[in-house]
Amino acid sequence: MATVIGVRFKKAGKVYYFDPCEVWPRPGDSVVVETARGVEFGEVVTGAREVADEQIVAPLKKVVRIATEEDVRRAEYNANREEEAFRICQEKVAKHKLEMKLVSVEYTFDNSKIIFYFTANGRVDFRELVKDLASVFKMRIELRQIGVRDEAKMLGGLGSCGRPICCGTFLGDFQPVSIKMAKEQNLSLNPTKISGLCGRLMCCLKYEQEYYEQTLKKLPKVGKDIVTPDGVGVIAEINAIRERVKVRIKTDDTFDVREYAISEVRRPGPEDSAAVREAPKPRARRVEAPPEPQEKNEDEQSKRKRYPHQKAPKNLSTDQFFEKLKDDAESAKKKAERPRKERSARERRRAKAEEAAAPEAQAASDETRQPLDGEAFESAAPKNASDMQADVHPAAAADAAQNAVEP
Repeated sequence: MATVIGVRFKKAGKVYYFDPCEVWPRPGDSVVVETARGVEFGEVVTGAREVADEQIVAPLKKVVRIATEEDVRRAEYNANREEEAFRICQEKVAKHKLEMKLVSVEYTFDNSKIIFYFTANGRVDFRELVKDLASVFKMRIELRQIGVRDEAKMLGGLGSCGRPICCGTFLGDFQPVSIKMAKEQNLSLNPTKISGLCGRLMCCLKYEQEYYEQTLKKLPKVGKDIVTPDGVGVIAEINAIRERVKVRIKTDDTFDVREYAISEVRRPGPEDSAAVREAPKPRARRVEAPPEPQEKNEDEQSKRKRYPHQKAPKNLSTDQFFEKLKDDAESAKKKAERPRKERSARERRRAKAEEAAAPEAQAASDETRQPLDGEAFESAAPKNASDMQADVHPAAAADAAQNAVEP
């Protein structure tokens, strides 16, 4: 535990903790404190109290002194100079044609640095702008880009409720707000009605969210069954602020909408007729097929691996088709011109096998081939004259000899 006081440097700004030391100022007093960026002038908003060590950002800075009249005049003088610096910076931004919107200017209490706050849609190259501002003010220049929420907080304004915006009056930190909050509070989801001056969801949606969550936990959702003093009905509308609920109940021949307090209704229990409708219907169990033997599965996997699916042919354009034909022709020509030594071993083995199988194939073809008429005559013809004479009849041979002797 540590004893601290809360100090705020801007209106509706964040509260920072400081060590009061021997000063012990009261709420509303102006003090001069030591911060990470130098000496600053602020206002005490909470008196001395003890807080846990987890809530303190170490190291804890100290209060230098309670502000004097001179310190107050110096703070007012710096505030007046901020208006002049704002005007000069706007002129420089227009000169460099930068897409940025200047929001505010702040002088440090010891005049060691001047801070310019701006908004922009993206990153801005303001290096030349910093050089021009440094030549004019003769001090350290810092340009800090902020968001649209911070812009609305600095500028202020009136909200849709007609009052000053919350972030500019009393909100120190921004709380996360989601569209789910607007749905649970039955608000219109029109962006113009649930957005603030900054264009984001209104911070006031967070104020009542905890109460809505606690109230809605007591009741079923809209469209569910609920037990009322008049019987079981269906929820039609829930008013969490008034803690009332509208229920549609079935009468003899029609339906009637009645309003009850939340304390008069309850969720349906096991003994109520509505519990039968609320209970989930039992699902039919699926009968699982018996597992197939492992051998069969292995056979199917082997078949799938053995016969893979063929890829679909790629569609080629006309130019690609002719180019492919040209490449195939060139590769075939190179393969034919390649010397025998450069051929692969597989081609050499194939060529040898073809040479060895050629005579056997020729002999087999000769045996199986049927002879033609001319070939049969040649095979029947004798090879010499002696063979011819042996085959001729003796009487015919004598006649032939006599005719040969006579002139």
